[in-house]
Amino acid sequence: MAWLKELREDVASVFERDPAARTTLEVVLTYPGIHALIGHRLAHALWRRHWSALARYVSAVSRFLTGIEIHPGACIGRRFFIDHGMGVVIGETAEIGDDVTLYHGVTLGGTSWRPGKRHPTLGHGVVVGAGAKVLGPIHVGDGAKIGSNAVVVKSVPAQATVVGNPGRIINKAEDRHRERLDYAQSLGFHAYGLDAGDPDPVAQAIVSLLDHLQAVDKRMDVFCQAMRAAGMNLCDAEVPALKDEDFAGVRDQGDKG
Repeated sequence: MAWLKELREDVASVFERDPAARTTLEVVLTYPGIHALIGHRLAHALWRRHWSALARYVSAVSRFLTGIEIHPGACIGRRFFIDHGMGVVIGETAEIGDDVTLYHGVTLGGTSWRPGKRHPTLGHGVVVGAGAKVLGPIHVGDGAKIGSNAVVVKSVPAQATVVGNPGRIINKAEDRHRERLDYAQSLGFHAYGLDAGDPDPVAQAIVSLLDHLQAVDKRMDVFCQAMRAAGMNLCDAEVPALKDEDFAGVRDQGDKG
């Protein structure tokens, strides 16, 4: 039977994602996420047959018993796991892919009263942290992670990580930080601990200088390539490399501070 196969998959997904789970009987009897999912599948089947009042009644009973509110119109994929679950709200036009994990206090809500698609779509393997709010008809790509208490109102690319209110993608910032460090080290300067978010004004100035130098270097590379293509060898001279000892005095001052 299809529903029994789905239940087995759901229980197996609990063991994969919750180290506190001990036995199958414990999961089936005590996990509200499992109970809410069983209730939703029944309510959703009724909803698709246009028995909306009965579907909403089943959904309301499930919410009363589990503290998890899932509209019967929401479409949910396989191996969906709601950990703890209290306070989770999933709207009518929400769509959830396979292997998605939600923690307690998550809202997949709308931002409009207009009919039609107004709730988010989550791709496969998405993880949404406790208290996060994902709002509107946006798309969260496969494998994305939404941090706890984040408020997301714009679409999120696959594999990205979003934090904060309003939600911001931190993968790009981390990539830029790594690029900045690599560039600094290519100059012979070990720019440890430098980040654009650093409150130290000296560190911020150095970060800005590194970004500016890198942009100038890229522009000069393009210029030199054009010069070489034109037969002019004006860019063959090597640029003196910066060395760690060149910054020894600056580091000594920083250590004293």
